[in-house]
Amino acid sequence: MKVEVVRAWPRRFESAWLELPVGATVAQALAASGWQDDPETVACAVFGVRATGETELHEGDRVELLRPLVADPKDARRRRAESTKTKPRP
Repeated sequence: MKVEVVRAWPRRFESAWLELPVGATVAQALAASGWQDDPETVACAVFGVRATGETELHEGDRVELLRPLVADPKDARRRRAESTKTKPRP
């Protein structure tokens, strides 16, 4: 079966299509891609849904390597909301 492994950073990404045996796991896909020891990776997902190394893959799945968040989304939203409160509207 074919699966895609993707890791992304701001303004760039890498993608690898792999041919794996039926029943392969996320851990096996990472090992086959050579990205299992990426120091920036904190977790994995399959099509945006959190996955573990034991998660079984299916034909056409996309395994995504996740990095730590740069900013807490709630804090970023609060800052944007505060900045619009202080600016007068035309």
